Formats: sequence, C-alpha cells, structure tokens
Amino acid sequence: MGQDPSRAADPDVSGVAVRDGVELAYEVFGRQHSPTVLLLPTWSIIPSRHWKGQVAYLSRRYRVVTFDGRGSGRSSRPAGAEAYTNREYAQDVLAVLEATGTEQAVLVSLSCGAAWSVHVAAEHPERVLGIVAIAPSCGLDVPTPGRDHLRWDERPATTRGWAKYNKHYWLDGGYEDFVRFFFAQMYSEPHSTKQIEDCIGWAHGIDGRILADTHAGREGYDGAVCEPLAPLARQVRCPVLVLHGTDDRVRPPGFGERLAELTGGDLVLLEGSGHGPHARDPVRVNHLLAGFVDRVVPRPAQPRWSRAAGRRPRALYLSSPIGLGHARRDVAVAAALRERHPDLQVDWLAQDPVTRVLSEQGEHVHPASRWLRNESGHIEHECGEHDLHAFQAIRRMDEILVANFMLFADLVADEPYDLVVADEAWEVDHFLHENPELKRFSFAWLTDFVGWLPMPDGGAEEARLTADYNAEMLEQRARYARIRDASVFVGNPADVVPDDFGPGLPSIRTWTAEHFDFAGYVTGFDPAAVTTGADLRAGLGIGDDERLCLVTVGGSGVGTSLLRRVLDAVPVARALAPDLRFLVVAGPRIDPASLPAVPGAHVVGYLPDLYRYLAACDLAVVQGGLTTCMELTALGKRFVYVPLRHHFEQTFHVRHRLEQYGAGRMLTYDEAADRDALARVLLDELARDVAYRPVETDGAARAADVLSAVF
Repeated sequence: MGQDPSRAADPDVSGVAVRDGVELAYEVFGRQHSPTVLLLPTWSIIPSRHWKGQVAYLSRRYRVVTFDGRGSGRSSRPAGAEAYTNREYAQDVLAVLEATGTEQAVLVSLSCGAAWSVHVAAEHPERVLGIVAIAPSCGLDVPTPGRDHLRWDERPATTRGWAKYNKHYWLDGGYEDFVRFFFAQMYSEPHSTKQIEDCIGWAHGIDGRILADTHAGREGYDGAVCEPLAPLARQVRCPVLVLHGTDDRVRPPGFGERLAELTGGDLVLLEGSGHGPHARDPVRVNHLLAGFVDRVVPRPAQPRWSRAAGRRPRALYLSSPIGLGHARRDVAVAAALRERHPDLQVDWLAQDPVTRVLSEQGEHVHPASRWLRNESGHIEHECGEHDLHAFQAIRRMDEILVANFMLFADLVADEPYDLVVADEAWEVDHFLHENPELKRFSFAWLTDFVGWLPMPDGGAEEARLTADYNAEMLEQRARYARIRDASVFVGNPADVVPDDFGPGLPSIRTWTAEHFDFAGYVTGFDPAAVTTGADLRAGLGIGDDERLCLVTVGGSGVGTSLLRRVLDAVPVARALAPDLRFLVVAGPRIDPASLPAVPGAHVVGYLPDLYRYLAACDLAVVQGGLTTCMELTALGKRFVYVPLRHHFEQTFHVRHRLEQYGAGRMLTYDEAADRDALARVLLDELARDVAYRPVETDGAARAADVLSAVF
C-alpha cells in the first residue's frame, strides 16, 4: 500500500468486517509481528485516528489492529439506541478479531471502550491476553461531582458547563458548542491546543443524533439494555492495567480505581493528566503500554552490555531533514568535534535527503534511521503553489514527531551515547522536556531561529497559537533547564528577530541572548578556499563569454512552482541579455524531467557540490531558505530570494538576518508572476554592486568548542 505522508504509519491491510449489516472499517499494522494489540474504539464522537500517537510505535514492536466503532469514522451509522449497547460493541470487537485472523490480543481502550474490553474478556477469556484501560468512564458505580445531578434526557434549565451534556441540547443545535466544551474538559492540561483541535475536527464527522444514540445505548435509555459492569469485571482473569489521570475532568480517578479493584488489576495514576493522556502524554503512555504487553508476552532480553570505562565515546547526531541546509553545516560541526576528540564515534539518525549528504561525506547513518517517518514528505504534502504554512505544517506533523521521538528513545535506551546533538530536531527537544527522566546523555540543541511568529493573515487565532507554543517552550526551559547541556544559536545576537514571543512574553532577542551560546554562522565550507576564478567556471562548463544565473530551491519538493516561473522568464531575460545562461537545480526531490525544456536553460537534479556552482555563478534565484542565502552572502554573490508564502521563518527570521548583512533582494512570489518584470529584476541585479557584511568562517569550530565542553 502507498504511504500517506500525513500519517506516521501506513496500514499493511485495510478492510471491512460486516456484522448484522453494520460495516466496521479496520486497519492492520505490522502484520508480521506478534503479539497483537487491538486498539479499541471509544465514544463515537471521535474515530480510531485518536490512537495516532500509539500506532507507529506499537507496530514496530507488535501487530496492531484498529477499527472505527459503529457510529464513527468510516464505519456504519445505524439508527437507534439499541444499536449502540455495550454488548453490540463487544460483539463488534469479536467480529474484527475474526476478520483480521486474530486468535488472541491485548485489548487497549480509552474511556467507555473499557466496558467493551471487559465484556469480551469476561465472556471470551480465550481471546484476551490482557487489558489496558485508559481513563475508564462508563458502567461503574462511582460518583462524578458536578454531573450526577444533571438529567441527560430532560430539557436543561441552563446550557452552562456540564448541562451541555444533554440529548435535547445536542439535537436542538447545541452540538457544536458541546463539542468545544467537552474537549476542553477532556484535555485539561495547559498547551493542549492541537489535541483539542484534532478532536473538534473529528467530531464533525457525526452529528448530535448519532451521539445521542450512542450515549443512550451505552447508558440504557430509549429502550436499550444496559447490563451492570461490575459482575462482568469480577469475572476477568487476564492481567489488567488501568491508567487514569488525576486531573481527569470527564470522569474522576475513582473510576480507574474501581475498575482496578474489580478486576484485580494494576493502577497507575498519571499525576496532572486529563482524560486523554495517550494523546497529551504519548511518550509515557506508550512506554506503559509496551511494558504491559512485554509482561504479558515476554520479549527476549537485551543480549549484550559493555562496561562504561571500556566504551569508545559516542555521539548521536540528529539533523533536520526539512531541506539540505542543516546537513552540510552539521557535517562541518561533526568534523570539528572529531578534531577535538579524535576517538569520537559519530552516528547519525537521519532521513532523506540528509542521508545523501552524509553518504557522500562517508558518515555513518545508524540502521535505525530506516524506521524514521520522513518529515520532508509531510512538508511537501502540506505545500501549495509556492506556499507553505510552516507553523501549521509542523503542528500537523505531530504524530510523525511522536513516532520519530519514540524511535530515538528506543535507540538511546538500547545503546549508550555520551552526547546527543539535535539540530532543530524539534521532537527530541520537546519530548525530553516533557519526559526528563529519559535523559541519559549530554544533550546539545542547535538552531538558527528562535520563536514561532504568526503570519498577519492568520489573525488573532494564529497569534494566540504561536504565543501558546512559545509559552510552552519558555515554561519547559524554566522548569527543566538541565535538559539542554548546551544551546547553540547558529548566528549572532543581532541575527535574532527583535519581536516578542507573544503578549506578556519576553523579547525573543533578549531571552535568546540569555540562554544561548552564539557560534556565528556555519557555512559548511570555507568561502575563502573556494576558487572563484576562471578555473572553477571552466571546470563547471561555463564559457568565458557567458554569465550564469543559478536557480535552486533546496532539498524539498516545495520549489517546483518557483522553478517554473523562472523558466517562463528565461526567454525574455535572454532576449535582453543573450550571454545569460541559466542552470536550474531541481534538487533531490523534484524530477528534472517534470520541468519544461527551455532554450538557454539546463535543468539538473541533485548537485552534491552545489556550493561550487554558487561560487561560480553571476546571479542566483533561490527560495528564502537560510542556508543557501547565507552561502551566497558568504561568497559575495548577487541573488534574488523569493520566500515561500506563509513561511514564517523565511518571511521574518531569514529576511531579518539578510538585512543585517545587507544581502540579497527579496521578491514576493506575486511580484515574480509577471515574466517580463521578473526578467528585468534579474538584469537589474546583475548590474548591482554588492558590499555585504562579512560572514564568519569559524562557526563550526566555535560550535564544536561549545559541544566539547559538555561531554
């Protein structure tokens, strides 16, 4: 099956089980593995996609089955409360086990799904290896203060608070309001904007009538039969693990305590967690799930260990795969680090296209890298015509980031590393702060920008979200400053934007100066050592009577539209300047054959020594990515840069830095739409004299000095 770049794992098998005319859409992941973990549906308000933080991690270790419960997702929506009783859902579980050829499974549930796992385990014990119940919520004789006095089936006197949890309110137009209220209660933890946003989006897949039927069936309204859960729970003989947040505002921890008592299971209280800890605290929940499954079906022990005193020093280097800019500078930093520690072994946890640069440089890419979900593919999936809403794209990459962090966590748990260097590996920095107990190594963070910034057309909502993300990072750093043993800004203090992190939050420049070391820029090569004369140009096939315009858009596939726009302007530019030749570099992820053939322009794919062409050209047209722009600045080259629309880093951070150097000419994509105007801009730039501020050449050494001091 083809990969979906928006998901962290793709199913090996997709299918539909049919029971009594009801279709149940299921997916199977990691089909060669054993045992099977069945992730049960929950209340019909959300589909099985709510397990997105678990599937990729678990399916690397086990066979995983998910399915949309009746009334949700891609499954059928039968009418009437009697179609949604606990027994109907339990029978659906068995139907999916049969359809997927699963004899036994560990059942993992959220909220009301716990009742269905209890039904199956009590009545079909031979099919259930164990139960994990996360935030169990239904069928137990436990009080819920603030809710128990409200009658679900009577018209409410008010629609404030939990009074929104009402059949008549849902059916009379209050469904949307209830949804927003409910998920704000479900995710009570600060900075849960993405989890709430996901669930609200999923909840639009059904309506108030379906939700009313599913609640009525589960609770015994409208003619449905609700069987007491306690007698069934007492019959459960398999191992049981109950996870419940102490700040669960949907159902209090007493529900989890009661289920653990009835089943004789283990209880883990998650301090400060709400009703959806699997989504809000996925790393901790994933480790608890794996620990339980490995206890039920033991895995082989770690076969080898070496004494610390006899180990060769090792560093694990993570280089952001979004573009190629980080790779060359990281190779330079790693080389400088080896100069200071000649016996240092450097392993790379990296993805395409970074792995191409590493392979060319003879670096060792760790075999575990094959399990990384490709972030560049997701970014390309998110882009439009020269348009990438970078902040939102990274927010929507959350399940991929969780999966990649879980891989990282497994790796550093199994293999000893003295130093981890993360160049904008956002997931590693974020989840180490969220799970500080996982830090077993010195940790260094590298970045060339600080602070999420809103695009103006995003309005107040985007400003709120970026400020919330910034505030979370500031709080993490204030609470767990020890996580980063070094924070290196690839640049200088003046390169940091002067904006604030958000209303009431500090200045980005002031805060960065207090919390980072500044390495100066790292070009990845020494501009002074690159021959820029006739020998270089001749070696690259550039004639003495030619001027070269180099057009390149970096390592992702986002730049196709800009390449086409420049190619459209080539005939006009060459009519005005016949000696002007164009070399168009499509990069590693754009097929050169997909671009039109234009006289005077030669299209090529990936160039491993692109910096030599930058040094040889007379003019360049690029996106607004920092690396290529700064390489051109260091080489003293004329260039036009066209930031991606809605890309906050290129629009604000990169532009601010280039203005500090007096480098380049910024052109919007709309301004580049007219081929005649674009051609005139290129010729104007060819005639312009440049006098950029010098770019430092010792950035890699300065960064390596900082890293050397922390391990």
